[in-house]
Amino acid sequence: MTQMTKVSRVALIGSGFVGSSYAFALFNQGLAAELVIIDANRKKAEGDAMDLNHGLPFASNMRIWAGDYSDCKDADLVVITAGANQAPGETRLDLIGKNANIFKSIVTSVMESGFDGLFLVATNPVDVLTYATWKYSGLPAHRVIGSGTILDTARLRYLLGEKIGVDPRNVHAYIMGEHGDTELPVWSNVSIGGQPLEHYRKTHGNPTQEELDEIFVNVRDAAYHIIERKGATYYGIAMGLARLTKAILKNENSVLSVSGLLTGQYGLDDVYIGVPAVVNRQGIRDIYELHLSEEEMQKLHHSASVLKQAISSVFPK
Repeated sequence: MTQMTKVSRVALIGSGFVGSSYAFALFNQGLAAELVIIDANRKKAEGDAMDLNHGLPFASNMRIWAGDYSDCKDADLVVITAGANQAPGETRLDLIGKNANIFKSIVTSVMESGFDGLFLVATNPVDVLTYATWKYSGLPAHRVIGSGTILDTARLRYLLGEKIGVDPRNVHAYIMGEHGDTELPVWSNVSIGGQPLEHYRKTHGNPTQEELDEIFVNVRDAAYHIIERKGATYYGIAMGLARLTKAILKNENSVLSVSGLLTGQYGLDDVYIGVPAVVNRQGIRDIYELHLSEEEMQKLHHSASVLKQAISSVFPK
């Protein structure tokens, strides 16, 4: 394909709840010219492609089809949502054994196509599987991105905004660490429309620390509550993946909380973990290093140690 005819192509691997919801969000927002859907269940991929194509009269033009790994050769972005889902009562880290082998096969097949773009990983445990994708692909780490804590951060912004009656788009806050039970809220860096949270609390008298703690618990445990009610979470993460796709394909240099490889930042290395990072067409341009409180730094290091232990179960030192 010549540079003159090159169009943006996204290859989606996995057409389950998350994958099909992402495809729908991508289509609605018109973020790419081409979308190829790849799934072990070929008929499911074909059904999704047919269903989406029937919406073309109502949306931006996009070429959508069910394909195979050879279609990844010309893809700008490969998004992986395939894998075993989190069952009720199961933690994300419980999925390591199920999904590591699946990923070895997927990533090897993608690379054999001649793929030379970026990976975006959403399958859980996302930090461990993003590390695995980096290792299996042999690509530079900045071209392998995990969805990280982008959804947790969105949940925090939504719940905090709801609590104080402010549009969540004007709540600037991050969840960092593992996308899972050891994640942490970075209260020291929260601002409401540019006003530091601590100053906002002094002038408004709320939210109290007890209320903030409750908000965080609801953020951390949100997936468990949703899975208990409807079996899986998919709309929120699909929107997060669409937001990341936009930042990548449109070269936005947006700061988003993704799973990136640390190489000394925050005193950590050789671990993929959720941190704010500058995302553009080349992938992760920079890890955006925040000034954390001593307690926050300790919690981040604890989260990293849990992830490193999980990673070592797949890649023993």
